[in-house]
Amino acid sequence: MGFKKLSLFSPKYLMPSCLKPKRLLKGSSSSSNGIQTSKKISLRRISSFSDMSVRSSLSVISDLSNSCIGSNLQIFTFNELKELTQCFTKSNYLGEGGFGPVFKGFIGENFKPGLKSQQVAVKILDLDGSQGHREWLAEVFFLGQLRHPNLVNLIGYCLEDEQRLLVYEYMEGGNLENVLFKGCYVSNLTWLQRMKIALGSAKGLAFLHETEKPIIFRDFKASNILLDSNYNPKLSDFGLAINGLDEDDMHTATRVMGTEGYAAPEYVMTGHLSTMSDVFSFGVFLLELLTGRRAIDNSRPSREQNLVTWGRHLLKDNHKLEKIIDPRLEGEYSNEGSKKLAALAHQCLSHHPKCRPSMSSVVKDLEAIVKMKEFLIEPFVYIVPSEDIKEVEKSTNQHRDQKGRSYRLKLPSLRSRSRSGAIHSDTTFVENR
Repeated sequence: MGFKKLSLFSPKYLMPSCLKPKRLLKGSSSSSNGIQTSKKISLRRISSFSDMSVRSSLSVISDLSNSCIGSNLQIFTFNELKELTQCFTKSNYLGEGGFGPVFKGFIGENFKPGLKSQQVAVKILDLDGSQGHREWLAEVFFLGQLRHPNLVNLIGYCLEDEQRLLVYEYMEGGNLENVLFKGCYVSNLTWLQRMKIALGSAKGLAFLHETEKPIIFRDFKASNILLDSNYNPKLSDFGLAINGLDEDDMHTATRVMGTEGYAAPEYVMTGHLSTMSDVFSFGVFLLELLTGRRAIDNSRPSREQNLVTWGRHLLKDNHKLEKIIDPRLEGEYSNEGSKKLAALAHQCLSHHPKCRPSMSSVVKDLEAIVKMKEFLIEPFVYIVPSEDIKEVEKSTNQHRDQKGRSYRLKLPSLRSRSRSGAIHSDTTFVENR
């Protein structure tokens, strides 16, 4: 059984002008096949995603336009989305995932009845990519019904000929993977920001698990967490989500889909899937926040490439725990909070699904951790730039000769770092008020 792989960035999907049609975006005229109306009827017609995904495309179009799923969403023509994104220009390109390329757009005043002026993100289904019509449909089905502060808001969709596009609220902070792993040596995320993101993400996942028919997200990971300008997290990319059974029951998948490093062991080995599979993925995510390491990192030594294999057993040892906490935090984290977070992550990463906590329980634990204000600044290492070492030593020796005693040097800001030089360490307690 293989994992669903994310497609990589491909310049062929960028459109420098409207005069260069691409296979992905063919049939760009406003077709009469585009859906222009919606009606409210009982959702009982489509009681679960499986009811919908087995239907033909034509019947699905009818279902979307006539159900209360469709009535919650705006229906865009392809030409309207070209206008929003300035013909999908390269300057509006935001990135690409398994679904396809994403472009930034802007909805002006009076653009469409019922729509406020706002920035949006427009996803285009890559017909040659790793996801297809079913995943597009899952996004529309779930996000067309669900509303929660920690779920990304789906504004509408476009379904014309072969085009499959989705329009979301624009999240200024981008995805967590980029913020957490692609920054400089000094992290862009403080301890409290990380805990805030963990708590919000847990609330979103708990909401999915506690719906009348539990929803298994199935692809929970850092890149599927979007951040606003205040680091409030929202879950995105519901392409692999499915309706689950009761919490104690398991769904057996015929294909294992998800992301390597995040998938629960029982799902990988047997195809057994439950809400507890999401809990395992959340445990991997907590370990990433704690250590600053990726779930899978092939650039590391072989024994350290899989984060769970390397780090899970270290979570139980408080002495070893100090050594694996993200050094970019510069020791500025809650000592007690880090221990409780490690214990929670270890519980989520249990090899036995029934030993993992529910997401509602995880939320309660994280709420308690966020309230822990005492910070321990662990010993840090300050690197003096190598070219200044001789100057520092010379200055120190001169002071010793002149005054007969040594002076403690005033060190520059901790933010000024170099990878080679002398070392200074210190430890102190501070109370975050």
